Amino acid sequence: MFYRLPVPRMSTSVPQGHTWTQRVKKDDEEEDPLDQLISRSGCAASHFAVQECMAQHQDWRQCQPQVQAFKDCMSEQQARRQEELQRRQEQAGAHH
Repeated sequence: MFYRLPVPRMSTSVPQGHTWTQRVKKDDEEEDPLDQLISRSGCAASHFAVQECMAQHQDWRQCQPQVQAFKDCMSEQQARRQEELQRRQEQAGAHH
């Protein structure tokens, strides 16, 4: 189960404190498609670390190591997926 953190609205004025809260999924709710994507990516642990950091510090600047780790994980996953798609396309082309 993942927790969705609200994205704070940015304004041109001096930022006030963020209201980062964890939302617990109820049993009768369908899983969010983004949560499903993250779960399938293998990056759920790093995503959760970002959420935990944001809930604790309420300041994204203090969570840059976690954000970077999640970004790196998702980039690696995307590259693996792209390689797999390319491999499938090459195999399909060889059969024709």
